Amino acid sequence: MYGFIFSGFHSDGTPRALVGQATADGKGNLSGTVTKSEYGTPLTVTFTGTYSVAKNCTGSVTFGDQDGETRHVNFVFDNSDKGWQAIQTDSGRIMSGFALAEGAAVCGENGKKQTFAANLSGSVIGVGPVAYVEQVILDGKGNVSGSGTSSLDGTIDTAPITGTYTENADCTGSAQITPQGFSTLNFNFVVVNVGKEILLIETDTNTIVSGTMQQ
Repeated sequence: MYGFIFSGFHSDGTPRALVGQATADGKGNLSGTVTKSEYGTPLTVTFTGTYSVAKNCTGSVTFGDQDGETRHVNFVFDNSDKGWQAIQTDSGRIMSGFALAEGAAVCGENGKKQTFAANLSGSVIGVGPVAYVEQVILDGKGNVSGSGTSSLDGTIDTAPITGTYTENADCTGSAQITPQGFSTLNFNFVVVNVGKEILLIETDTNTIVSGTMQQ
């Protein structure tokens, strides 16, 4: 099972982002779920598809989700086949990203405190580009704390953060994070790399923001 993250643009220059979880059955079949933000509208859907892998560790994927569109991706394995780098090959899409195996992670709110460094970027429609670098502490009981710096259309702010999160046994989850003085930010995420990394996408309307958190 893999978590993956892609970002890029439509051919008209509008940014896009997506984060998801995929299961490969070893026989050329793929399935999973993905949260994507296109034109600032977040949507979570399921998908199915097929894949093939060559002896030189390159491959391709063809899949479709609930919007009825078929998509194509070329990829290259890395990290001893524990991850891959990928690019969408459909006309009108400028999207690339990567995936990491979830590994033997034990997911869920198990009481174990974890500290991550977060790096996210993207756009807020009608405002401008945005970036966040944060220290995010998950207490293992559903609570978030920490602090960090944001740049919203070039305006810099440093503030503590608070919030809550839910981590499911299948290594997916959601988080609600509030920087002091700002509105709450909502995210969907996938835990990867034996629990050492989290892939996130913001699910608030009029945002196209994604990134990673690493221990």
